[in-house]
Amino acid sequence: MSTRTRSSKKDTGGKRDTGGKKDTGNKKIPTSRRAGVQFPVGRIHRFLRKGNYASHIGAGAPVFLAAAIEYLVAEIIELAGNAATDNTKKRISPRHIQLAIRNDDELNKLLEDVTIAQGGVLPNIHKVLLPPQKTKKSKFYNK
Repeated sequence: MSTRTRSSKKDTGGKRDTGGKKDTGNKKIPTSRRAGVQFPVGRIHRFLRKGNYASHIGAGAPVFLAAAIEYLVAEIIELAGNAATDNTKKRISPRHIQLAIRNDDELNKLLEDVTIAQGGVLPNIHKVLLPPQKTKKSKFYNK
């Protein structure tokens, strides 16, 4: 008699039991993964359709828009991370995002009408308000 106990399930050799069905390979791959972007292409496509921006939306439009938004967000997060590191912080706050955007010329021009909540203002003191600088006289001046 064998020491191995019999069970009602087949021994699959460590492989997962597929329930008797063959793997057809028709699994739906998200458009974002096919395009190689992190942002949701399907959701952006839905927003473009429901927003009534145009009567027809091409298949490449949401992919391009997702890639463009992903690039902008990555740029802002990188600059905000640098601003947080400069302030010896490990967490990005709205203040760091504000500093990152306002200190970059191109992002500032793109987002000049945007208000960031809890962002504060850039540190700036007008030259008129500063105390006058003392000028050093040269040693040859009084001769």
